[in-house]
This record gives sequence, C-alpha cells and structure tokens, in this order.
Amino acid sequence: MATLLLSAVGSAVGGAFGGTVLGLSGAVIGKAVGATVGSFIDQALLGADPVDVGRVNSFRVQGSREGAPLPRVAGRMRVAGQLIWSTRFNEHVRKSGGSGKGFSAGAGTREYSYTISIAIGLCQGEIVRIGRVWADGAPFALENVTYRLHRGGENQGPDPLIEAVEGVGEAPSYKGTAYLVLEDLDVTQFGNRIPQFNVEVFRQPEVPATLVPEVALRPGNNLRGVALTPGTGEYALAAEPVSYYIRKGETRAANVNNASGQTDLLVSLSQLSAELPACDAVSLVVSWFGDDLRCNLCRIEPAVEQTVQESQTMPWRVSGMVRNTAKTVSQTAGRPTFGGTPSDQSVISAINALRADGKRIMFYPFILMDIPAGNGLIDPWTGAADQPAFPWRGRITLSAAPGQAGSPDKSAAAAAEVAAFFGSAQVSDFVPGTDTVAYTGAPDWGLRRFVLHYAHLCALAGGVDAFCIGSEMRSLTQIRDGAVSY
Repeated sequence: MATLLLSAVGSAVGGAFGGTVLGLSGAVIGKAVGATVGSFIDQALLGADPVDVGRVNSFRVQGSREGAPLPRVAGRMRVAGQLIWSTRFNEHVRKSGGSGKGFSAGAGTREYSYTISIAIGLCQGEIVRIGRVWADGAPFALENVTYRLHRGGENQGPDPLIEAVEGVGEAPSYKGTAYLVLEDLDVTQFGNRIPQFNVEVFRQPEVPATLVPEVALRPGNNLRGVALTPGTGEYALAAEPVSYYIRKGETRAANVNNASGQTDLLVSLSQLSAELPACDAVSLVVSWFGDDLRCNLCRIEPAVEQTVQESQTMPWRVSGMVRNTAKTVSQTAGRPTFGGTPSDQSVISAINALRADGKRIMFYPFILMDIPAGNGLIDPWTGAADQPAFPWRGRITLSAAPGQAGSPDKSAAAAAEVAAFFGSAQVSDFVPGTDTVAYTGAPDWGLRRFVLHYAHLCALAGGVDAFCIGSEMRSLTQIRDGAVSY
C-alpha cells in the first residue's frame, strides 16, 4: 500500500539528511511524514477504512437461576419471567457509504445489530391468556415481534422453533408450564442485551377436588352473553385504526389505547374469547343523549366530544349530522363528561367484526342523560329549580311527575306529552347510504328518530339477531292518559 511504501521512502530520505529535532532522528521524522502522505493517497485510491457502529464483543444475558420456583398464579398477576431457553446472538451487518470499487474518498459505515430467540417461563399450570408485557419496566408491544404463547396445558407439544434448533425429539415440551417464545428479538434498543421481561398473566383459580362437580357453575365456563359498553366514544367501535387530524404531519390516535397497537375493539374481542370461551352473544350498546327529565321537552340527540379535530379516514357522521353542526357533550373540569356518539361507519365496522368473530348481536340503542349540575331545569319530581346532575333515564316522566301538584297524569295532556317525546319521524324519512344513514324528515329529536335510525343502520350492516327498544324507561311506562289506561 502507498502508506507502507512512502513510510519506507521517508525513513530513507530522513536518514540521509541526518540530525535530530526534539530528540527525534531524521529517519523517524521522515517515516512519519511519508506515512501521512501515503494515507492520503490510500484514501484517494481505495477509500477510507469503514467505521464500525454498534459492534459488540461480549454480551450480558438475562439470568436464569437453577431451581428457581415457578409461581402459581390465580386471577391476574404480573410475573417476572425466567429465561428457560435461548439461541445464540445473531449478528447482522448493514453497510452504507464508501465504495466497493476503491474510488471513494469517503469512509463507509458498517452498522451492527443483534437478534436472539428466547423462551420465557411464566408460571406453573395452564393460563387463560396474557395481557400487558413490559421490557425493563417499559411497555412492550408483542405485536411488533414474532411470538408464540404456550398456555401450559399438560398436552402441549414443543415449540416449533425450539424443536428446529435442538432437533426433532430433543426439544422439551414444558408440559404444565406456561411460557412465551420471542423469535428473532432485536436487542439493539435494549443496549444489546436481553431485557428483563414482566408479563401480565391471567389464570383461573384452581378448584379443590371437593368442588370439581361444581366447576361448570363458574361464569367463565358457561356465560353466553355480555354487554359491550360504555356505548360512547366517537370511534371506539371501529375495528380499523382511526386518528384525529391535528395539523400537517400530526395526528392523534382515537381508538388505539393499548400497547398492542391493535384497535381497542379487536383487543377486547380477543380477551373476551380467551376468558369466556362459551360466550357467543354480545349486546352492542350505542348511545345518544337526553337533555331533560320532562318527556315533552326532552331531546334525544347524537353528540360529539369536540368540533375542531376530525378524522380524515372516517369523518364523524350520524343520522345526517356532521361534526361541526352536532351537539357537544358537557364538560367536567375541562374535559368531556362522556365520550361522543359512535360514528355510523364505526357501528357498521363493529357489527361486521362481531359477526366475523362468531358472535350473535343484540343491538341496544341507549339513552344517556347529559344534564350537568346547575342546569336550571325544573325537576318534575320535586319542583326544585335544578334537575339532578346526570340522572338515570328511568326518571324521565311528565312535566310534573304523577302524584306531584299540577301533574297532567290521567289526562289527554299526558298522552300529548308522551307523543312529543316519541316525535313524528317516519320510516320513509331515512335514506341509507354506503356507510351511514341520512335523515330527510322535519326537524325532530324524538325517540322514534333515534330507534328508526339504528334500525336502518343495522339493516345496512347486514342485520343483527335482536334489537332492544326502550329499556329501563320505568317512569315513562307508568304514565296514564285516563283513569284506567296507560
């Protein structure tokens, strides 16, 4: 190389001149100058030596103590996993810059990263599922890696990766032990070491032998139906991720509030199937908001949480209403008291997701009373200047409740007040679109519009198995329009 050649030449030239400088002989000085000049020639001809980034010479591995006891879990518990198997670290090199033909003057870069496959023992016995996972105390999304959960049954077989590495017939099955396998885990983000994993484990309590005949009475073994609540959240029911647009290049997730990266609905359905395997029916709750306990003045409307931020992929649409013209829910301490009404498109998405999951669906249009404190609305039950804050919809009654002074109960006026509560919306007032149902009738926020809108929307989604109307309207059903008639 030019560096070696010119170093030798410089030494000879320096020696010919003789003498010393600062105690260094002319030969030494000449050799150094020659080497420096030679290095510049090398860079021009061959390119600089590549720079190594992130290469590791030794690794620290999460410990696994011989004879460490396996925990026995009942219910939900966060456990620190024990490393029970691993491969060796695999080194990966990514080259950038420089030149393979020797004509670049710039130095190239070799970036090193490392992966490893591991198995983490969780607990003794068969578990239902796992929940959140932490790595070095920080949330860790399993969905970003290839993983397999072995739930610890007595008949579980070996993991396919462990068997591929150890050989057929040589891999343990870890029967009776729940464990998690992470395949090709990139440890770069953890300082090129295996982090300390903690896993949230769910396990049914063990049944004493004397109670084995009663095990079938457990809710998890025979519960057939659940209610999907809270029935609010503008995109809480969407099976696909939805984000609010803040400004160019900035969005806010609307329905991904977990470490998995999946939508909240899909995570909930996965947990439901794991914990209640016999459940095959779901009550799908969707809420509009009432604003008065006096039925003749009560409006039942869809509402949003705010009118500024919108989703570009799924704009909020409900019964012909759009975000900037919709009612907003009340606020408590500067935050929405309720989630907004689920958008029509998200409701259709939920129906499709439930049907794909094999669930029967009872659609449940639900009334929430958004009446904050200090509302200035006369209480039909007491005559007070304010109605109770956020009351139960079962308290909706006449302008003055039966038994109160001036109540129209047992009269034609009572029937007129109830008719006002129901409104005049007709089936022909609704026009189904591709993912929403528009309303073309006269302005009306009665119960009929609420119910008929969702009847059309369920039909647009392909139908449901049952439809619940007017639940818990206790006081309304006690109103009479005559001495002996309701």
